[in-house]
Amino acid sequence: MAERERKGLVARWLEGKERSEEYARSTLPTSRWALFWDIFKGRFWKLVLVNLLVLLTFLPLFGIIFWRSVSIAAQGLAGPFGAGLGIGYPALPDLIGVGESMVLQADLFFYALMIPAAILAGLGISGGMYIIRNMIWTEGIFVANDFARGIKRNFWNVTEAVLIFMVVFYTVNIMGDFANLLIASGAGSTGWLIASQVVGYVFLGLAILVCLWMISLGVNYKQGPWALFRNAVMMTVGTIIQTVVFAAVALLPFIIMFLTGGTNIFFVIALMLVVFFAFSYAMLVWMSFSQWAFDRFVNPQMGYTVGKGLYDKNRTPAQKAAESAAESAALREYKRQIVAQGRSKLVCRPIKPIDDDLEIYQLPESFSRDDLRRLKESKQAVADDVAAFEEEHKNDEQYVEYNRQFDERERALQEEEGGGKKKKKKAPTPPKMLNKRK
Repeated sequence: MAERERKGLVARWLEGKERSEEYARSTLPTSRWALFWDIFKGRFWKLVLVNLLVLLTFLPLFGIIFWRSVSIAAQGLAGPFGAGLGIGYPALPDLIGVGESMVLQADLFFYALMIPAAILAGLGISGGMYIIRNMIWTEGIFVANDFARGIKRNFWNVTEAVLIFMVVFYTVNIMGDFANLLIASGAGSTGWLIASQVVGYVFLGLAILVCLWMISLGVNYKQGPWALFRNAVMMTVGTIIQTVVFAAVALLPFIIMFLTGGTNIFFVIALMLVVFFAFSYAMLVWMSFSQWAFDRFVNPQMGYTVGKGLYDKNRTPAQKAAESAAESAALREYKRQIVAQGRSKLVCRPIKPIDDDLEIYQLPESFSRDDLRRLKESKQAVADDVAAFEEEHKNDEQYVEYNRQFDERERALQEEEGGGKKKKKKAPTPPKMLNKRK
């Protein structure tokens, strides 16, 4: 028995697993977690690039948040709270509820201004989620092109989710500010007012979960606005525990940044993550979880491929046959498109190369009948020369082979379609949840 060749550390490192004897397809990702880690390691810099593109669309929203904070802080310094210090003159005898009223007035303006800024941020979400989905499906990506294509395909679905969230966000925060004003003014029913705030924030949390599902559903499937919202509610309720956990994991950098409030080192770390990686990380975590849920609850009912992007080492012969049938259908569709476009005029026949032997007669500014005759003769000479070249080379191997393959493809496709019409069955009715995959 021959001994296995022993290689040095540097040789093994340069060659990698793909050239080693132990390499097999079973080393490919077989679970969503393994695929997440594989993307994180192998496409890290593409994730950073996607994050920067998404961050550009979020800059107006972050600017408004910063503007609001500075504005409220400035009012607290220069308003009636500084009475007796020169800035706050004249002094007000009663400051009860003044601070809460200022916050309410500021939020009415700034939170309304955040709505169009959030719609602009939806552009980045649309493009980024599309790229992340293609990464999870292990498809080739071009960041700039796919980012623009994702905006074109998913903008309206994402806009619907963003508008729903921003309307809920605006309502909950304004009602919370109003409740704080009533409590500070001593209007009574303090317990009910606090309870209403708690209920409002719970409702806002549910809106976040529903909108996350709306975005992932909109990126994966084609559906109408009402169906998108209904299906998102169904997925949220059906997977509420997993949804809460993975939403918290996905949004962890943003949670850390807003909870620290810019007062310690954790805020700086979270801010750096937001700049370089937080958006891509959140999309990758959420889309990985979404694909797991779709594989478990949606794709089997719809007849779509389960575990797309994963290697299933336990595939049965029936599954392999189904995949082969799907690939054959795709190949058949590709051939049908080629046949429908017809023969290429540049490949199916000889074309005489351009040379200077024959030229078209140029008419002078003042021409006669003799000039017109010479022009006609020169054109006819060029046409005859082209026809003679085509007749001379029409039996060349490249043209004969191309026409033969095209005829065979056209004939085989016609035979398949003719034989398939007799065996064609009625397509199954899709479930009510979803209609079509993108």
